[in-house]
Amino acid sequence: MNDWLIYCIGFIAQILFSSRLIIQWITSEKHQKVITPTLFWTLSLIASFLLFIYGYLRDDFAIMLGQGLTYFIYIRNLQLQGEWEKFPRIMQYILLGAPTLIAVYYFNNNVIDRDVLFKNEAIPTWLLTLGIVSQIIFTFRFIYQWIYSERKKQSSLPFGFWMLSLIGSLLILIYAVYRRDPVLFIGHGLGLMIYARNLFLIKKSNAKETTA
Repeated sequence: MNDWLIYCIGFIAQILFSSRLIIQWITSEKHQKVITPTLFWTLSLIASFLLFIYGYLRDDFAIMLGQGLTYFIYIRNLQLQGEWEKFPRIMQYILLGAPTLIAVYYFNNNVIDRDVLFKNEAIPTWLLTLGIVSQIIFTFRFIYQWIYSERKKQSSLPFGFWMLSLIGSLLILIYAVYRRDPVLFIGHGLGLMIYARNLFLIKKSNAKETTA
């Protein structure tokens, strides 16, 4: 596949990821507290699917790992908001079955491409390790958010989510510089500002509640 098409898929995914953050940020600014709109999770789900494909086409295991771990968390948050049931039944089946179809495609003549993913000459071992650690931290924010939301029985984005987002995004930016990956660099560059702003809004909101 041509590089420009691969990058196109990656940029579309990052545009969707950035759009969800901008929508969430604007909504939160209006209410002067962190709000989680349904569209945030819908865009997350679509973008995650596209970025997983991008990672596969670039033989980048770090990207695939991060998206594979968060895919169903996005669906669960839509369920907690009562929006998943509003999706057409056929779309639910497609979205739930997509990871399985990708896994089948991931196999090449029934042999997984371990050598391609873990012995990619374009990605030294130390850089691959950095990428995996970065994605684990960045992905853990959604695991943390999921556990937090399950306890509260409602979808929300707590302080810890944004702090992990900030740390993970910084590490991924370093990875993107060494990897010379414009898709990751542009996407996480914008995210850093929004993560920092949400942390400020949460602290501001908590301070008002304490004063009250």
